[in-house]
Amino acid sequence: MRIQKSIGLALNIIIHSKLRSWLTILGIVIGVAAIIAIVSIGSGFEKDVQKQLGSLGSDTITITPGFDRANECPGPHCRDRPGEVNSISTNLFTNKEIQVLKSITDILLVNPVINGKSEVYFLGETANLDTDGVDTRTWRDMTTSTAENGRLLNPGDKNVVIIGSSVAKDIFNEEVKLNRKIIINDKPFNVVGILKQSGGFGFDDRKIFMSSGDAKEILEKEEGEFDSIVVKVKDQNKIDEVEKKIEQKLMVVRHVTEETKDFTVLSMKTIQERVSAILTGFTLFLGVIAAVSLIVGAVGIANTMFTAVLERTREIGIMKALGAKNKDILIVFLFNSGFVGLVGGIIGVLIGIGIAVSIPKLGVSFVQGGEPITTSISFNLIIFTLIFSMVLGMISGVIPAYRASKLKPVEALRRE
Repeated sequence: MRIQKSIGLALNIIIHSKLRSWLTILGIVIGVAAIIAIVSIGSGFEKDVQKQLGSLGSDTITITPGFDRANECPGPHCRDRPGEVNSISTNLFTNKEIQVLKSITDILLVNPVINGKSEVYFLGETANLDTDGVDTRTWRDMTTSTAENGRLLNPGDKNVVIIGSSVAKDIFNEEVKLNRKIIINDKPFNVVGILKQSGGFGFDDRKIFMSSGDAKEILEKEEGEFDSIVVKVKDQNKIDEVEKKIEQKLMVVRHVTEETKDFTVLSMKTIQERVSAILTGFTLFLGVIAAVSLIVGAVGIANTMFTAVLERTREIGIMKALGAKNKDILIVFLFNSGFVGLVGGIIGVLIGIGIAVSIPKLGVSFVQGGEPITTSISFNLIIFTLIFSMVLGMISGVIPAYRASKLKPVEALRRE
């Protein structure tokens, strides 16, 4: 029997069992649509996150005091050293570390940071906000934030601040405008700049920036001590190499070893890789859950095929009596189940794409007031789901098709 004839007979079976076939196809449609929509949303969210993290400066490295040995000691052997698992030291940085970092030729800029919570008073209202004291000589060349109004900090600035967009617009009932006075820990400051909204993460939106000298005074920090250090590398392609150099030099100057290390070196590149791995795993997890629907659909295809074989027993007998071979009958029913999966896959892909395209237009976001969700539809994913749904359909129809091919013509013709 020719392939064209087998395909025609397979389509004829679907056409003459409309309701049952379409109910079976519905199971495949739901599974495929769910996979396309979920993976597209997950991929779009991952790209948005990477874009936001990339905008924070992929050529910067942040060094903070304290080190969690729990992340460096995976596995059951850590239980043998309970004193090391969560050993964290918080020795602050000093000018000694700053000078060591400046001696590394691959580092372009060094910005020692003083940070803490401060009480901010404006027109009768008070709020506790994050306050960063920065080196005004380097901060403006390192930050990825830009001023929406006013300017950034200049060398020699004193008693002036830059505020994030949320501090200006959302914290107090009345908007904090340029050149207004705010009281921070009982000391007046003039607002000389308001930053643009930084987007989905909003790292700088709820912060106040001032010179390290002013921050030292209002946060009551010791002279020459810093809470963290941010460095900018000359070549971001060498960032891994620079990280190792920083660790080696700081371990020497702080007199620590790998076992007693009391600081953490973390680049934005590392954060991007970790976040990407987490989001990819989460999207895959959701995709697997959605794929369960396809398995349910496959059971439906198998059930439909068994019923189709029973209903067409006499037809199978006639075909065999006219010379059809076992493989011909097998091919007809395999094509039938494959078509059921393929049709369900095509409709499911169209619905899934429709959902993925519609969500950004609805302005849905993961967080209140955040950026709308974007989606990323992969052509490879579409091809994979179509092939997978067709193959799954054929696999589901293997046993019914095999049973149909083994029917003997005489016995098939005798059945009612």
